[in-house]
Amino acid sequence: MTHLRIALYQPDIPGNTGTILRLAACLGLGVDIIEPAGFDISDRNLKRSGMDYLSSVTLVRHINWERFDQWRRSEDRRLVLASTKAALPYTRFEFKCDDILLFGRESAGVPDHVHEAADGRVLIPMVEGQRSINVAMSAAMITGEALRQTIWNPTGLSSTI
Repeated sequence: MTHLRIALYQPDIPGNTGTILRLAACLGLGVDIIEPAGFDISDRNLKRSGMDYLSSVTLVRHINWERFDQWRRSEDRRLVLASTKAALPYTRFEFKCDDILLFGRESAGVPDHVHEAADGRVLIPMVEGQRSINVAMSAAMITGEALRQTIWNPTGLSSTI
């Protein structure tokens, strides 16, 4: 079983959040949303963007960064930030099964104090001149690698998920 989690820092776009919730539901991962978000995070809006997968995901809403950071430190969880400012490609990072994978706002990433609080920072190498990959796509790529390293085996999904 994995204890890997995906955290979204003040997400801007409900469709991306819904896509990430669906990904998490299908892979058995928990999701943390660090508020405030750029849209109304009502169950109605999340149900519309996450379709019928919302009831299958463990979703925790944190009122702000400070509360989230306090919680994850009390749980002794390592925070791994996806960032265009990172130097280490995500495929060369050694993930652990209880990591929290943090993804920033679509419009602005994360502020410096959040960047500095991360225990690890990874990037998806891109062609020069491009700004960033869609956050939901980034979450899928990095989560897939973290799962490959921690619980998947060469023949497919482990029976422990």
